[in-house]
Formats: sequence, structure tokens, C-alpha cells
Amino acid sequence: MNRSIFFALIAVSLNAKVYYSKIEPYEIRSISSNVSAQVVFTDEKKLGKLLDADDYIKLDDELDLVELKQLKEKTVLLNDTVKLDEEIVKNYRNILEKKNVNYDRIKVLKIKSTVEKDKEFYDLYTTQNQYLSTKKELDSLKMQLLDTSLQIARLNKSVKDKHLNAKNFVLYDLMVKEGQVVSPGTPLAKVADVSKAILTVFLDEKDVKGIESKKIYIDGQKTNYKISRLWNITDETHISSYKAQIIVKTPHRFSKLVQIEFKDE
Repeated sequence: MNRSIFFALIAVSLNAKVYYSKIEPYEIRSISSNVSAQVVFTDEKKLGKLLDADDYIKLDDELDLVELKQLKEKTVLLNDTVKLDEEIVKNYRNILEKKNVNYDRIKVLKIKSTVEKDKEFYDLYTTQNQYLSTKKELDSLKMQLLDTSLQIARLNKSVKDKHLNAKNFVLYDLMVKEGQVVSPGTPLAKVADVSKAILTVFLDEKDVKGIESKKIYIDGQKTNYKISRLWNITDETHISSYKAQIIVKTPHRFSKLVQIEFKDE
């Protein structure tokens, strides 16, 4: 190799700026309560461990479950009543059709007195009012069913919100104790997504140019990683630098400080 080219490559390598970053979980989520309730269970043994499908926090849902059971029973009764009223409405409709036909035939007959015609008329409209009244009751029952369905949906959500689980996340922090009463917005826990990891660096403008074509070295080892996110606005804390993030594989241990370099091919 030409000596001038060799020394030029060394110079480029030496001029590559070294950055440092901690390997952090891909995401840390802050979990807050959606409901008002008492904390009945917290699993402190799971702190720092990978969670399964079981609850790590449980809030009191006893009254919700009682009300939910009653509403489901009410729904069954309402549906039964709706079926009965639908049958009654159907019967009244059939009766009305026949009475309308009879009245239309009788009202033109000269052999029928006015009293007889009026009697048929009143009978017809009495049946029609009964039909309309039953239909109104049926509509009211259907509205009750809709309201009950909404209440059940709300209670199901309330029960779900009182059972906190986060399968395949690590329980990073617990912020409540058993017996504590919480309200909507109360911080409950923090969980971490450790399915992958992330490195955050603040790049000089010089390194930002052509960053997509540069190779990333971590602790001196060449990698196939690329910049995953790059902010085109300088950081509010590091005012002359641009925030960049690199998504990497999950390490054996998080929070390790690593050295990062960006070099031309």
C-alpha cells in the first residue's frame, strides 16, 4: 500500500470522534391508575424480573364483579321479556289487521246502527292503543338492554384496569403498597421493554453529515448496526449536538457504558 494512503487512513481513523453511551432498555413505561380503588396485592418478588401473564399489581374489584354478575342476570331477564313483548306486539298487529278489515266492512253497512259502528270503532282503537303501548314498552326494554350493555362494557374495562400485568416486560419499579388507595393518574409502577436495547448519543454536526454511510464501532468492534433515529433539531440540553439513537440486541446486563465510533467504510 502506498505510504501516503496508509497514513491518510490512520489520520481519518484518529480523527473519528469517540462517543459514550449506556445500554438502556428499549422502553421504560410509567404505569398510572385508570380507576379509584384500594391496592389489594403487589408482587414485590417480581421486581427486576421478567414478568409472566400473572398480575404484579391487583386493585380491589370485588364490587365490580358483584355488579357485573347482577347486570348479566338482568340482561338475561330483559332479553326474555323482550321476546315475550315481541310476540305480544306481533299478536296485536294481527288482531289490528283483522279489526281494521271488519270495521271497514261494517262502517258502510246501513243495517248497522251508529251505536254498533261506534262500538267497533272504539274497540279498534283500544286494540291499537294496546299495540302502541306494548311496542313502546318493547322499545324501552331495548333501550335498557343497550344501557346495560354499556354498563357491562365499562365494568369489564374497570376490572381489567384493576389487574396489571405486562408479560415479557421487566418490573422496573413498584410505587404503591398493599392497602394504599389510589385514584386516576396515581403512579403505580414502571416496566421495561428488554426485548431489545437502545444507545443514545449526541452527535457533532461533522459526524451527522453522511452518517448513514458510516460504519458503527462499539467498544472497538465493527457492527452492522445503523442509526435508528436521528433528530434534525439540536438537543435542548446539548445545544450544539444532534440526538441519535441506535437499536441493538439485548445485552446480558443493561446500563453498561460502551464506546461508540462512526467511521467511513
